Amino acid sequence: QVQLRESGGGSVEAGGSLRLSCAVSGSTYSNYCMGWFRQTPGKEREGVATIGSVYSTRYADSVKGRFTISLDNTKSILYLQMDRLNPEDTAMYYCAADFSVCPFIATPAHFPYWGQGIQVTVSS
Repeated sequence: QVQLRESGGGSVEAGGSLRLSCAVSGSTYSNYCMGWFRQTPGKEREGVATIGSVYSTRYADSVKGRFTISLDNTKSILYLQMDRLNPEDTAMYYCAADFSVCPFIATPAHFPYWGQGIQVTVSS
């Protein structure tokens, strides 16, 4: 059974940094598509960044140059380094995984496996 477990969220002041981690267990894989999504109350879940076995990384325009997604294949841990955070980054963050090649646009519907979510709060 595939399980994803996030850690590393919390509260930070604007301009600060946080690193989210997502431990992936229960599967061995050669192809993969993994990503981070976020959601605020009343809004749809939006993509933040994805990483795939075929292409490297893709980012939402709102986080380009500030966030970095990476995958430690040996430990099966997905990371999201978030720098220069601002209050608009406040959200529940979710990691997601699929063990196939990423589509051109990886929407939430593409991913069968999700973490439970972790809160990130950025104060001004």
